[in-house]
Amino acid sequence: MRNQVLACVLAALLSGCAVGPDYRRPAVDVPAGWRFEATEGREVANTAWWEQFQDPVLNELVEIALEENKDLRIATARIEEFAGRYVTTRGNLFPQVGAGATFARQRVSQDGLSPIPSVRATFDTYDVFLNGSWEIDFFGRLRRATEAARADLLATEEARRVVVLTLVSSVAATYVDLLTLDKQLEITRKTAEGRKKSFDIFQMRFDGGVVSEVVLSQSDAEYRDALSRIPEIERAIVQTENALSILLGQNPGDIVRGRHLDELGMPGVPEGLPSDLLERRPDIRQAEQNLIAANARIGEARALYFPTISLTGLLGYSSTDLSNLFMGSTKVWSLAAPLAMPIFTAGRIEGQVKAAEAFQQQTLYAYQAAIQNGFREVEDALVDRVKFQEQMQALGDQIDALRTYARLSMLRFDEGYASYIEVTDAERSLFNAELNATAVQGNVLNAYINLYKSMGGGWVEAAEQGVLTGAETGGVPAAEVARKAPSAS
Repeated sequence: MRNQVLACVLAALLSGCAVGPDYRRPAVDVPAGWRFEATEGREVANTAWWEQFQDPVLNELVEIALEENKDLRIATARIEEFAGRYVTTRGNLFPQVGAGATFARQRVSQDGLSPIPSVRATFDTYDVFLNGSWEIDFFGRLRRATEAARADLLATEEARRVVVLTLVSSVAATYVDLLTLDKQLEITRKTAEGRKKSFDIFQMRFDGGVVSEVVLSQSDAEYRDALSRIPEIERAIVQTENALSILLGQNPGDIVRGRHLDELGMPGVPEGLPSDLLERRPDIRQAEQNLIAANARIGEARALYFPTISLTGLLGYSSTDLSNLFMGSTKVWSLAAPLAMPIFTAGRIEGQVKAAEAFQQQTLYAYQAAIQNGFREVEDALVDRVKFQEQMQALGDQIDALRTYARLSMLRFDEGYASYIEVTDAERSLFNAELNATAVQGNVLNAYINLYKSMGGGWVEAAEQGVLTGAETGGVPAAEVARKAPSAS
């Protein structure tokens, strides 16, 4: 009967509900659609989009970065850290059992109330015991703490996905920037070679008295201008290679090229409504997990107002004679159910509750800001894609017109109908337009990269498959274990 009553009491205690607010996703003001819809959009958000550039070197660089990047390794190690914290916190929900053994030799006074013979004043004591304790989580403090630790772990996993998203996008964008600089260097060198030939011709004409020194000086100045651009672009190339090397987890060094900028394929446009970002972007999911953790900690703090109930017990043997240690007469045991409740804390608990509620408000605003920032980044990437393409088309037409202008102005100069200033103006405008068009060509490709980055999608998880799974429990990622674990209720 005693055992049945105890079992009923335990069942009643364990059926208690966790205090504090249960999490519900906040309402979000989501736009109905994008301002610049992609009419040719395709559902490619779940694929390895960087492979659509059709450059094997870029594919290899992405794989190296996913394996060697130090920031990604740090993020993976942080998952292991928070997996350990989650397991530690969750362990408090279960009984804690320990064992111990002691040996003591001591002497007591012979002149106490009852005189003790000298042969009994010194004796040995041997103890062997099992002890256990179990805090009954009647008001849900431990369950809320476990819920918060679980959300922290999942937020850390999403943080790693943010690193994957940023890393892949940065590798692709930096590689495109490198090819853009290569093409600009190629244009500049060809321009310098052409101006050197022109200068040599004018030098011969000047020596023959055909052209004035003014014309010769103008030709020389244009040649030197092109030469001065080369070191600037070469410096930018080296610095871009160094930046890409760091993304690859390597020391600064040369980067192998694959295709020319003009040979890169054009990626498709990922589809998706604004509401999809709540599930597709890891930074938004991370912000929501942070909000879940902060919400649970309100309940953890409020539970401090209520009593804590524990079960403690001890079972063992104690004897002054080692040979009789495990005799029935040496058995010792104890069972207790202490209850503790705060009466006066000078506002300590109230301060913890207020701090938890204020922090929850901070994470709520951070979650809302992450969503709004996601909308902005997608809109920016969409408008970049459209407007950079329009700009590139206009620059292409401008280059065609400037080539005609440069050719005709040289003919007019040779025939004596125009000064050489007209020729230099045409050539300088053509040179700058070609450099500008190349930069815009790179911007178009980067707009696609930013669009995939801003919209997120299954490609992040696909890329993550090439990353260490991080903390594992029984062969299963710890974060996955936490995701499947029941939450507090």
